[in-house]
Amino acid sequence: MQPALKTVNATGKHTASVIFFHGSGDTGPNVLEWVRFLLGRNLEYPHIKILYPTAPLQKYTPIDGELSNVWFDRRSVNIAASESKKSLSQCYDAVNQLIDDEVSSGIPLNRIIVGGFSMGGAVALHTAYHLRPSLAGVFAHSSFLNRGSVVYDSLESGKAGALPELRMFHGERDTLVPKDWGVETFENLKKLGVKGTFHPLRNTLHELKTASLKDLEQWIQEKLPPLENPVQNKL
Repeated sequence: MQPALKTVNATGKHTASVIFFHGSGDTGPNVLEWVRFLLGRNLEYPHIKILYPTAPLQKYTPIDGELSNVWFDRRSVNIAASESKKSLSQCYDAVNQLIDDEVSSGIPLNRIIVGGFSMGGAVALHTAYHLRPSLAGVFAHSSFLNRGSVVYDSLESGKAGALPELRMFHGERDTLVPKDWGVETFENLKKLGVKGTFHPLRNTLHELKTASLKDLEQWIQEKLPPLENPVQNKL
């Protein structure tokens, strides 16, 4: 389950990292190219490395069990569907390895942001609010959590302490993942102590947009500012 990786390295001293998870059936390199097309350049910083991992090929029930690059299997793309705990467990192993590799290279958890598009955003929400609540922040674009998600159970237990700030975006004309699912997810998380913002995107389908990426670019800079004296981070 170790994901293949495409990275945009920091142009200077690497002191922070962002992990950007793709949607179902996509790849890390495709998301990198999508971002580059919309911005007209890479999402790039002097001190932040951007990682675009690719999910492994596995059977995906919504397309009749055909193989697809997906982070986890699910019964259907529906907020009312129940989660597959076995498939999520395998996903967690891969995600934890990605994060542990960054920590081993000297980047502390509070200098790492996770995020993603569609299914990738759901992975980011599981990562930040179930697996690694000490992260610096989380973003989710056109994403949702299933009702009864283990993420909500984790937050209800109240053991995490301070939680990463959330940035959510959702197209108002999204027919694959309706905006209402995103709003419901955001409101549920907010009730459980998550602080953040939800940004509806006008005239937007199930897609990234230049405006949302520029907003995200600025937010990442604010959450992961350059260190005044960038020495090797201590864990």
